Amino acid sequence: MLLSEQAYRDIDREISKYPPDQKQSAVMAALTIAQTEKGWVSPEVIRDVADYLGMPPIAVQEVATFYTMYNTQPVGRYTLTICTNLPCALQGSTQAAEYLKEKLGIGFHETTPDGLFTLTEGECMGACGDAPVVIANDKHMCCRMQPEKIDALIRELKESA
Repeated sequence: MLLSEQAYRDIDREISKYPPDQKQSAVMAALTIAQTEKGWVSPEVIRDVADYLGMPPIAVQEVATFYTMYNTQPVGRYTLTICTNLPCALQGSTQAAEYLKEKLGIGFHETTPDGLFTLTEGECMGACGDAPVVIANDKHMCCRMQPEKIDALIRELKESA
């Protein structure tokens, strides 16, 4: 088994939300659980999730590569995703993204040499009024990310490493 027993229990809980013949409906939840545990969804994880849900691996691969919240390549310990869609760009996200690139010394879809941070560009996060918006580790939404707040976030994450 590729994942922990707890991960499979969590996937089973997600599967139970659907009719018995529709367990493939839990594919997004299963990928999220696997990524939380492993840090990314490797080809092996994709095959394992496919087998567990009784799906062709290509179907799981299609989901994993369609949605930007799944990492199909190794990432740093912390992922920072900034929205650069037009409403956010009009409120400073382009400048915030450039500041993040400069501060971390990396571009989008790159990881810092120490393996701590991966920076990605994200699609709309549904918080245009709070732009610039950064999602830390796919779960924590950080709003109005001006340079001083970006510095504080990076410092906080480094201290917790």
